[in-house]
Amino acid sequence: MPGLMARIKQFTRSPQGRRAIASARRAAADPRKRARARRLLGRLRGRR
Repeated sequence: MPGLMARIKQFTRSPQGRRAIASARRAAADPRKRARARRLLGRLRGRR
């Protein structure tokens, strides 16, 4: 059974993984979505 990192590498090399990476890069380039992600992470960190 492959480890978690091996499975992640396998996914990123697949066509579906490449599409997911491209989609994430486009979302990261959008300032509004970046700000939304920062707010969400801030809320998650604040709950500790």
